[in-house]
Amino acid sequence: MDRGTQTGGLDAAITAAGGMEAFQAALNVARRTVFLWKQQGVPAERVPEIEAATGISRHALRPDLWPTPTQAADPLREGRANLYALLGHLLSDVPDPALLARLTAIPADDSPIGRALGQLAAAARVAKPEALEREYHDLFIGLGRGELLPYASYYLTGFLHERPLAELRSDLKRLGIARSAGVHEPEDHIAFLCEVMAGLLRGGVPEEADAMFQRHIRPWAMRCFSDLCAAQAAVFYRPVGELGRALMDVELAAAELPA
Repeated sequence: MDRGTQTGGLDAAITAAGGMEAFQAALNVARRTVFLWKQQGVPAERVPEIEAATGISRHALRPDLWPTPTQAADPLREGRANLYALLGHLLSDVPDPALLARLTAIPADDSPIGRALGQLAAAARVAKPEALEREYHDLFIGLGRGELLPYASYYLTGFLHERPLAELRSDLKRLGIARSAGVHEPEDHIAFLCEVMAGLLRGGVPEEADAMFQRHIRPWAMRCFSDLCAAQAAVFYRPVGELGRALMDVELAAAELPA
């Protein structure tokens, strides 16, 4: 990765925000975190947020993960990236009113993914903020723990912070990807993995995305999404689980195709 090019993008974002203090306030980060980003690179999952807050493109912020604007887009790969990004966003936090409004406009079709998107759009139309807060808390946080523990280590070993997390961290380090400062969730959370997949696909490195899927998502994610569909607390998040299952079906089928 060209650190000079990437630092230039971050400097441009700071300037566009109105200076360092304004940038820190917009992103809710400490000055030390910004300096760390300059040294190590902006974490992939924070790039879309910085892009939205400052108008500086993700290509300028992380050119190693996002292609140049002149690079032809692969519609299939972009579609996969969009689905992973949507799942990552929904699974990492409670959707805000702006996202819910965008979800209501998602078109549906007769494909499994299209039907799941239609169900998600319908759920977004009737979702209430307070109910969503309670649902997300009951599913993923809880008093002590939520109904679900959406971590690779838990699904593969029955415990948190086990070998699957260590192996994932090794691969993330090789790719130059790190979780944001202040985020305490282990990196093997399904939301983080979906965000990484979206970044790799949009970055024009599908071979790395395919390897990430095979090593760190395929062994357990279908079970996790199925559990979300069946969770007692799931109302809005039931179609989120259905969308995850539909995407996993497509990804698993594609993985079986001859190279």
